[in-house]
Amino acid sequence: MSLTQQQQQKLDKVQLEPLWKDALQDFLIGPKMDHLRQFLLEEKKAETVVYPPSHLIFNALNLTPLNNVKVVILGQDPYHGPNQAHGLSFSVQKGIAIPPSLRNIFHELNTDLGVKPSIHGDLTSWANQGVLLLNSVLTVAAGQPTSHQKQGWEDFTDYIIDVLNETKENIVFILWGAYAQRKGQRILRDKHLVLTAAHPSPLAANRGGFFGCKVFSKTNSYLEKNNMQPICWQLDI
Repeated sequence: MSLTQQQQQKLDKVQLEPLWKDALQDFLIGPKMDHLRQFLLEEKKAETVVYPPSHLIFNALNLTPLNNVKVVILGQDPYHGPNQAHGLSFSVQKGIAIPPSLRNIFHELNTDLGVKPSIHGDLTSWANQGVLLLNSVLTVAAGQPTSHQKQGWEDFTDYIIDVLNETKENIVFILWGAYAQRKGQRILRDKHLVLTAAHPSPLAANRGGFFGCKVFSKTNSYLEKNNMQPICWQLDI
């Protein structure tokens, strides 16, 4: 498709890994992204603190290029506390206290695969191995959970899932909780493996359905069965 000068300028401003930028081009130059840009600009004008910082909004896509994606862990929206969010679902930056949901994920990893819990919650090493740590909504206002829902991010991340559906095979989608499972209804089950369980948040996990779900061992078994390198889930301790 031949782009107008204005469309090309829009695309040039997006700091995004080239394969993803090409695959998502139609959305990035379209009206829904225009609305998102305007919304974030208004937040900036209002001096609203937004997480993650702008250069990390597309961190999940930049760390896990399209051709590297083997696993998708779908989250809801970013952490809303200072210095937590860095563009990866469930992950926090080093030096930040590990949130309860992530502690439960580490506990399940330990019981499932014997992986020792890390002292930090930075999941970048997973992303570098092909685990797309994708939130449904990519930004949030400080101290206001879910504040950037229904502004267009959900459409953008649906588009990402559609691209994965169409261009890839044998991806493992890990969907924890009802929200992720509803969003995951568009995933083509005849091409990909979908693993579901309760959400790892303390309230949901303690009701049952998360602990013992063994999604990590199931993921690696599926990858090996399809001649792909399994994920090393162990973070530095």
